[in-house]
Amino acid sequence: MVWGSENWVVSGYPSRESLVCEGPLKGKTLNEVYGSEFPLLVKFIDARSDLSIQVHPDDALAFKRGIGRGKTEMWYVMRDGGSLISGFREPVSPSRYEQLVAENRLVDVLQRHEEKKGDVFFLPAGRIHAICGGSLLCEVQQTSDTTYRIFDYNRPGLDGKPRELHVEQAKEAINFEDEGPYTTDYERLKNSESVVVRDPHFTASVFDLDRPVKVSMHGRGRFLAVMCVEGSGSVNGHAINEGEALLALDEEAPVELAPSTGGTVKFLTANE
Repeated sequence: MVWGSENWVVSGYPSRESLVCEGPLKGKTLNEVYGSEFPLLVKFIDARSDLSIQVHPDDALAFKRGIGRGKTEMWYVMRDGGSLISGFREPVSPSRYEQLVAENRLVDVLQRHEEKKGDVFFLPAGRIHAICGGSLLCEVQQTSDTTYRIFDYNRPGLDGKPRELHVEQAKEAINFEDEGPYTTDYERLKNSESVVVRDPHFTASVFDLDRPVKVSMHGRGRFLAVMCVEGSGSVNGHAINEGEALLALDEEAPVELAPSTGGTVKFLTANE
């Protein structure tokens, strides 16, 4: 990307599907194994410079425009020192939005947040936002690649040309009544589940472990996506390192999460 890199580690998005890497189903796509389009998309994002100011449509607007799902998402911060933009810091009307965009002053009314490792930001569809330079994040979102760019710092894309902006499409997508909260507080438990997001589209939790724990699949739907966001460990005996993900699918028995011997690990999990 013009701003850095992203790795789609759990993806059922058409043409960018994850492949099974081992076992009897090796080589099959995630959607083949799941039986339909997998509903969540998980990425690791390393931003060397600021991403564009953007917004995503909700399910109703996506349906209206014939583009499948909306895009509600969350970020888990994996290192200190970065920053991000989430929400307005003062009331903004649709007409003032147009004026600010025309004057290249939209950034002036957006809320910037300094990041610390372990911070969580929930971004319902319709919330204006941007990841900024220095950020390393794990992102969980609905399976969608619809992004409406509003401002891209007047920089060229990888082809040397300015990237397309979607100012009018974004205007209908923005929730101008959104008052936050823009940060997500959660109880940081040890060796237990800390639920950080509970939304109709997905539930996400953090496990900070120095010993193995078993996670019941009861009430979690068909799958548990497990992302290693710090350290190293294992999922049902399969090794996993920071920046990697494993997927438990159609499991009836509890899923065992564990740190490497003598170490610690932090997992972010996501399920329906």
